[in-house]
Amino acid sequence: MRWCWSRPRSGTVSFPVFWRVRLSRRRCGMNYWVSISAGGATISSRCGRHALCEEFQVWLSAVTQIELEPTIDISCAKYEYTDVLLCHDDELEGRRIAFILYLVPPWEKSDGGTLDLYSTDEHFQPQQITKSLVPSWNTLVFFEVSPVSFHQVSEVLSQKCRLSVSGWFHGPSVARPARHIEAPLARSPHIPYDHEILYEWINEVYLDLDSQAQIQEEFEERSEILLKDFLKKEKYQLLCEALENKEIQWSSRGPANKRLYEAAEEDSLPDTLKKFLQLLRSEALFLLLSNFTGLKLHFLAPSDEDEDAGEGQAADSSGHSSPKPEQEETEQAANGNSHQPRQPESTPEAQDSETRSSSGTPVCAGELRRWTHGHYTLVHDSQATEFALDLLFFCGCEDWDPEYGGFTSYIAKGEDEELLTVNPEDNCLALVYRDKETMKFVKYINHRSLARLNKHPNKTGFWDFSFVYYE
Repeated sequence: MRWCWSRPRSGTVSFPVFWRVRLSRRRCGMNYWVSISAGGATISSRCGRHALCEEFQVWLSAVTQIELEPTIDISCAKYEYTDVLLCHDDELEGRRIAFILYLVPPWEKSDGGTLDLYSTDEHFQPQQITKSLVPSWNTLVFFEVSPVSFHQVSEVLSQKCRLSVSGWFHGPSVARPARHIEAPLARSPHIPYDHEILYEWINEVYLDLDSQAQIQEEFEERSEILLKDFLKKEKYQLLCEALENKEIQWSSRGPANKRLYEAAEEDSLPDTLKKFLQLLRSEALFLLLSNFTGLKLHFLAPSDEDEDAGEGQAADSSGHSSPKPEQEETEQAANGNSHQPRQPESTPEAQDSETRSSSGTPVCAGELRRWTHGHYTLVHDSQATEFALDLLFFCGCEDWDPEYGGFTSYIAKGEDEELLTVNPEDNCLALVYRDKETMKFVKYINHRSLARLNKHPNKTGFWDFSFVYYE
């Protein structure tokens, strides 16, 4: 069998070695075909099976100088409009060589669906795309699976079907470097602002104690709630206008195997946005969130011991109290209680998170984020999980369609089924309580989102204020 191949230039020292191979038609014609079934795909022709599992494996082992085992994982992937496979390294026990055989129609770079290759930094984290390979019929790409083999399949932008057969050759496992631990967002206790800041910003419906008791009852039952028209209309309008300020400096947040979005540099924010961030970090809001959720985010909020002793009390922002419904301890983990408990990751990041959140002083961490086409966050192995209250406040979401992506999904750890989806909605405050078995991600914002420009020529995405509060 004749194999013709070329080796692209690497670009950086840490760049993985990728190869592109075109299969010869001189032997067996085009007998490399795939039989698709519910369990995946298998090479069905005897000639194709022999070529891939024996002849090609021997050649591949000689070229790469990697000892390969007979075991081959193989599957078929079909990508259509807006489909994407985000940045990852393919690392899994025993995987040594990854391969992709393209079975595509005539394909251009403008169709998307390219295989994008990343360079890496000193921590073995993906840095930037350094090469994009355009799929081509009957072309095979393969590369060594390693700590620096980060790649993605970019979003398909046309109506063409990107069909491929891919998989891994296995071999003896090799030692991997220690996982890099990221510095988390800084956490801080509340700042001293009294209840006047609430009356300045927040719709007075939500400052009524009866409304707060009703909200808390619903929240304790479901562990989540969406509060619409949360800010006063005039304040929300000022907030949206301030977000359009061209002086705001936005920084890209990565690495790409975990997230991609823009976060605002707080020093560059106009006063309106700085004041809203002060509201989110204020003592008065900590207490209001306690009243909304039943969590002890302020010393005036009743503890579980207070409730066990008798009547629970919900404190208002001035320090007074009013009756509140009884809170059952078992409801604190509502989003994860239907799944078998598992031990949390024993990574230093997860251990450090537990230490910080058990200090006894309620704290919060947060940022202002900008979301546009191509942005996302991913669930990843080192993601710390702990008991926490998520707060999301959305701006600039007019006519945002869930088909665009950009929604926040909550899933049980180790599971694919969604527990909850929070869609962006103007002037809405979303509160979600998650336990140690619950993880979250923001869905990739796809090419369909650009259709929104037809109605709103100056709006390429939306903003959110993302905060997390810890008891």
